[in-house]
Amino acid sequence: MAAARPLVSVHKIGDGAAELKPLPLPAVLVSPIRSDIVRFVHTGMNKNKRQPYAVKENAGHQHSAESWGTGRAVSRIPRVSGGGNSRSGQGAFGNMCRKGRMFGPTKIWRKWHQKINLNQKRYAVASALAASALSALVMARGHRVENIPEVPLVADSALEKVTRTKQAVNALKALGAYEDVVRCRDTRKIRAGVGKMRNRRHILRRGPLIVYNKDEGIVRAVRNLPGVDVAQVDRLNLLQLAPGGHLGRFIIWTRDAFEKLGNVWGSQRRESSQKRGYKLPRARMTNSDLGRIINSDEVQSKVRPARRIIKRSTIKKNPLKNLGAKVKLNPYALALRRSELLAQERRAARKAAILADRRAGKTSDRTREEASAVAAKKTHEAQQKVNFKKLTVDGFAGPKPKLKIRTAASQVKRGKSA
Repeated sequence: MAAARPLVSVHKIGDGAAELKPLPLPAVLVSPIRSDIVRFVHTGMNKNKRQPYAVKENAGHQHSAESWGTGRAVSRIPRVSGGGNSRSGQGAFGNMCRKGRMFGPTKIWRKWHQKINLNQKRYAVASALAASALSALVMARGHRVENIPEVPLVADSALEKVTRTKQAVNALKALGAYEDVVRCRDTRKIRAGVGKMRNRRHILRRGPLIVYNKDEGIVRAVRNLPGVDVAQVDRLNLLQLAPGGHLGRFIIWTRDAFEKLGNVWGSQRRESSQKRGYKLPRARMTNSDLGRIINSDEVQSKVRPARRIIKRSTIKKNPLKNLGAKVKLNPYALALRRSELLAQERRAARKAAILADRRAGKTSDRTREEASAVAAKKTHEAQQKVNFKKLTVDGFAGPKPKLKIRTAASQVKRGKSA
């Protein structure tokens, strides 16, 4: 893969230093970035860094306790033997008891460590190194790199010979990287939790990582600077290159370490001189501009033409709610609906006319149809009451029919009238 930046400048840390020749960019700094592999390997390495712990083997069992058995109206938990004190007769051993053991006591032979594939570990370290060469990822991680000359930042090998902290501070200021140290210093605060009592009272953010080839005092010089870490180029650790599994650590390289990086990791075509038979992983895509690839003439000449005909599926409509669908099934439904609307209009007009006459004090004559409808409604209401009583009243025989009894006087009167 061709390097994005073929040459990297080497920056002086002192005023009297001569101008230095730029260095070629190592192939490992343009290797493919796989954040998923970095997270997976980082999780495994964090697990392997743990120290096994467990509670004491006989904790909670240092009592002469024995169960009283059944028949004494108490639970069968083991109870402390003896008498004459408050501890006698109290429950013991159980996880629900005071001074009892914990449930499932922890053991030191728990599976603490996780095996990590060597090739995966190397892939993760190469990805972390490549991410450190991209200023966007370095800034996204929170590092203050606005004033540094370039990324990756390579300093003169004189940085390895710095022995005093004051000299290291002046060197970082000359490189423009001391602002990131100040950021880490300002974030130092007391930890929230019981870790305050376990020799890790304070926490702070991670600052620049200085990678050297030979320690001639640099480790001792920067060990008191907050957030600054050091690493030897032959022993690069993923926990330092990607703290928390997040890519983009700000790295300051010395000239000797940067020159040695190519021999340590090799390239996609040349094997490493330290890792036997190892070559850097190749990217699955040499050109990551996917849009340019798809729209190229070579690809577009082989693909089928775009389909311009849009075929949409029809939506089934409910004929009980949709009049158009109902008319398709029953053509008479439209005429029936029209007659219903006309009848509603006539009833509304008749009702409005009657209401207007009543407000004006006039009596409006009912039509024959309206009179018969009113009479039928009265008869129906009377019969409905009778039917309701038949359902609810026990032994209801219904109203007695009204019989017309003809007396002699009525017959005489009927004859006279006749």
